[in-house]
Amino acid sequence: MEARTIAILGATGSIGTQALDIVRRYPGAFRAGCLTAHGSSDKLFDLCREFRPDVAALVNEPDEIPEDLRGIQWFFGPDSTVRALLASKCQDALCAIVGIAGLDAVWHALDVCERVLLANKEALVTGGELVTKKAVEKGVPLLPVDSEHSAIFQCLQARQGNPVKRLLLTCSGGALRAWTKEAMYRATVRDVLAHPTWNMGGKITVDCATMVNKGLEVIEARHLFDMPAEKIDVVIHPQSVIHSMVEFEDGAVLAQLGMPDMRGPIGYAMGYPNRLPYDATPLDFAALGHLDFAAPDPVRFPCLGMAVEALKRGGSAPVILNGANEAAVGAFLREQIPFGRIAEVIDAALQCVPVTPIASIADVYTADAAAREAAKAELGMRN
Repeated sequence: MEARTIAILGATGSIGTQALDIVRRYPGAFRAGCLTAHGSSDKLFDLCREFRPDVAALVNEPDEIPEDLRGIQWFFGPDSTVRALLASKCQDALCAIVGIAGLDAVWHALDVCERVLLANKEALVTGGELVTKKAVEKGVPLLPVDSEHSAIFQCLQARQGNPVKRLLLTCSGGALRAWTKEAMYRATVRDVLAHPTWNMGGKITVDCATMVNKGLEVIEARHLFDMPAEKIDVVIHPQSVIHSMVEFEDGAVLAQLGMPDMRGPIGYAMGYPNRLPYDATPLDFAALGHLDFAAPDPVRFPCLGMAVEALKRGGSAPVILNGANEAAVGAFLREQIPFGRIAEVIDAALQCVPVTPIASIADVYTADAAAREAAKAELGMRN
């Protein structure tokens, strides 16, 4: 059987490198035909030497391409990821670019790929109905890579047409789970990036600490699984062993469990419908002893409620939420604001930016720009 060609968009990030570990383990099943990155040129050069893709891209153009890599077709600049994807003609695209920056890649992947492996939740948060409608029209499956949505997707394989009562998204609670509201406000970048169970990039780790990440996942789940907001619940589960659950009308709850390792959901999406062993650490239930659960505290984690409310408002509200969050998180990671200001900036943007209909991708970017301007104004007012 011929290997499937896969474009790994965001190849030097956490998801991209773990996806390439699956490619490395299954060279007969996959070939990395396209690798892209933003600015980590040396890391991408090393990956290109190992995997020898046909096409590669860097948003930030390096001074030169090493001589041994000049046989690869290279693209540079803001639209280089999309141009590389279109040129590669890969069967699958793993979209792992963080933030709304990944929306364009997902949109174009639906035109040229047989399957889209979605590790970019913001594509559905901001372009939800547009992206899912296009996927249906093109007949291209959106296979979830987020651990929570992969878990729900796996549980739904046993649905057999039965109605679902609700989806239960689990979350660790992030590095500040047990902190007081006052202490959380003053938390530093170092504090926040010390995630207790997952190894992820900086932006997503901050989003976990504010729990805006879980709010974004509620919005993503609404679009991926066509489930209204009132049928999606969130529960804190510190051990991160249960990755999410599905409750059916008869009260039965199906859960997907495993040790925290993103190669699980990545490999499931890449190999679907087959499972790909990857030397996973087996669950030792006796050693675990117990699993804990708690309801999110709306006072300490207000961003979760803001996200759910944005979903209910519809239109551009989720775009505004996401744009303001990206701006605020960027300022926090640059150590320009304390952690507690992130929620304040998001709330200010949601209060002052008008909610408008989203009928096109252009509408998404217009709303995103307005949200970022509002966030910048709020940051300027109170810095």
